[in-house]
Amino acid sequence: MAVHYNLQVSNARISGHFVLAVLCAPLLLGGACEKTANKPNDTGAMNALDHASAGTAGSATVEGPVDTTPLSGVELGKLEGEKAQLFYKLIGSVKSPCGKAHSLRTSYTSDTSCKRAPFAVRYVIALLEDEASEADTRTEYGKKYDNAVKPVKFNVSKAPHVGTDDAPIRFVEFYDYECPHCQRFKPMMEQVVSDKAGQISVYFMMFPIESRHPASRNAAQAALAANQLGKFKEMHDKLFEETTLPRHSHEDVVGYAKELGLDVGKFEKAYDDASAQVTSDLKQGDAAGVDSTPTLFFNDRKYEGPMHPKYIEMWIDEETAVNR
Repeated sequence: MAVHYNLQVSNARISGHFVLAVLCAPLLLGGACEKTANKPNDTGAMNALDHASAGTAGSATVEGPVDTTPLSGVELGKLEGEKAQLFYKLIGSVKSPCGKAHSLRTSYTSDTSCKRAPFAVRYVIALLEDEASEADTRTEYGKKYDNAVKPVKFNVSKAPHVGTDDAPIRFVEFYDYECPHCQRFKPMMEQVVSDKAGQISVYFMMFPIESRHPASRNAAQAALAANQLGKFKEMHDKLFEETTLPRHSHEDVVGYAKELGLDVGKFEKAYDDASAQVTSDLKQGDAAGVDSTPTLFFNDRKYEGPMHPKYIEMWIDEETAVNR
């Protein structure tokens, strides 16, 4: 079933980054709950943007006039005039998504072995349609097709999850129940799970930032305890309920367990036992360089795209097609 998005155009900027039309909130690029209070609110996009502005991020050396020859099978849709010119400039100057020395245009038109090329072209179009600037588009393209990114393996054997274990696409999400950005991202990830049912699995890893959210560990332990008792989704929803101030004291989470019909004695035992797993999740996150929430990993690689279903699903579609 086709999914339709109501996209509103915005040129707002947060910490020097564009906020795409798909989501007018800092979550999209760099909006996150940082582990270190004084750390700039940047997940790497700012550094990439600096390189992009200097013409080095994801770019191939191109001299002479821009080739505006239409690509066979590619409809530019909303891209007209200057936007269309920018599209042609970009595909002729960003590097091949398959790690080749030539441009994206060359990969698309001449390199039949590069299965990612059609998806990369669509990615550029989507970014430009959502009002990304040239520098921002280069940044996002460079992050997505950086072939030097090393995979990270996680032990998710005890993590709550949705989807099948043998799904071709696996997500690992590190989050904090008291992080407002995680709260906003929750329905987005649920949409992806619904849209891509059977294709993906999502593993939930606890990353309570206690230095900023003192009761977040209580919530994490409560979620894991409920998981042990077969009520993870219900507790997950309860802990993320929208309130002015999160209510995650020990007394609060025990109250939620009662509301969900859980045996309080069993819940308390599972809650205490869950402390070790929360610590393990935190250590795994730290080892992988997680320093803010939400942080998402896509098939063992840190997801660096816009935190919105439209773009997450583009990553899924590409990976599924390329590895078919």
